Amino acid sequence: MKHRCAIFVVAVLTLGLCVPPVFAQGGTGSVKGVCKDTEGKPIAGGIVEWANQDNGQKYRLKTNNKGEYFSLGIQPGKYKVTLFKDDKQLFYIMFQAQIDENVLDFDLKKQQEDQAKGQGLTPEQLKQQQEAQAKHEKEVTTVKSLNDKLKAANDAASAGDFETAIADLNEANQMDPTRDLIWFKLGDYNRLSANKLTDPAEKQKRYAAAVEDYQKALELRQNSPDAQKDPEANKKLAAYYNNLAEVYAKSNKVDDAVKTYALAAQTDPSGAGQYYFNTGAVLTNAGRVDDAIAAFDKVIAADPNKADAYYWKGVNLIGKATLQGDKMVAPSGTAESFQKYLELQPTGTYADAAKQMLASIGAPVEVGFGKKKPAKTK
Repeated sequence: MKHRCAIFVVAVLTLGLCVPPVFAQGGTGSVKGVCKDTEGKPIAGGIVEWANQDNGQKYRLKTNNKGEYFSLGIQPGKYKVTLFKDDKQLFYIMFQAQIDENVLDFDLKKQQEDQAKGQGLTPEQLKQQQEAQAKHEKEVTTVKSLNDKLKAANDAASAGDFETAIADLNEANQMDPTRDLIWFKLGDYNRLSANKLTDPAEKQKRYAAAVEDYQKALELRQNSPDAQKDPEANKKLAAYYNNLAEVYAKSNKVDDAVKTYALAAQTDPSGAGQYYFNTGAVLTNAGRVDDAIAAFDKVIAADPNKADAYYWKGVNLIGKATLQGDKMVAPSGTAESFQKYLELQPTGTYADAAKQMLASIGAPVEVGFGKKKPAKTK
């Protein structure tokens, strides 16, 4: 009887030794995963933080060179699992850990795509994303409407109907008054429409409107971050200055025109020759001979092959000619200016006029001026 009892005790002890190991671990599980960046490469040296949402306990696990992380002893529960690299949060997700092996990979390429759908974002991040999307959609709609107005205005202006063009762009500015191109084109149409008006007062009003339009366009473009990224930014800004200067000239504001053309030349040195030429033309029309000559000298310095600059320099120089008896004596450089024009443009627009100017001061016509003459043969 005692022998049988001993066998029973051994059996009980044996059963006790066969208790499943999960109970020996105290009810915990393991976690593991692989972390990859947006290019599919392993994120080495990253930190995967498992933050228990019930008791606040955190586990910070470092990834190896293969982007892998692993840990035992993770209590079951709801976790916020966040991936960090260099203390920067890359992504997080909510995860329910079990008393078992828990696998959670981070594939940022896929998760980036999921984020675009609003997954894995905080309520604030989701709100920001929705606002950004709404802003983008509004921008697309606005740009389409503005482009439609621009096209309609251009078509009307091409047909000579500047009033309709102006009305179209005023409507565009009511939609969105922050587009420099709209203001610039409105300035153009106000400027061009003034040429068709016969009432001097109305003409000046239209020029004044054009000045305001161009100034608004300049202000918006100079303060636009997007404009600074445009490789053609300086050329476009200089064009704004150029057209504003033209309006000043037509309004008899010569000094304002000269200053504004100078700004155009400074903004876009590659186009300085043309802007200085425009300056010379304004000064010539204003009868400011010495200033005009100086402007054409700047044109020649910027572009030595601009033939018209030599011609108009000569015109201004001959305007300083004096009479000695019945002979016209022109300042030094007058004949050379006309001869250089003829060298560059022997059959150009001003060729006949240049020859007449040379004849009036008794100078020879030299279409080969400036070229080295061949040596005489012995």
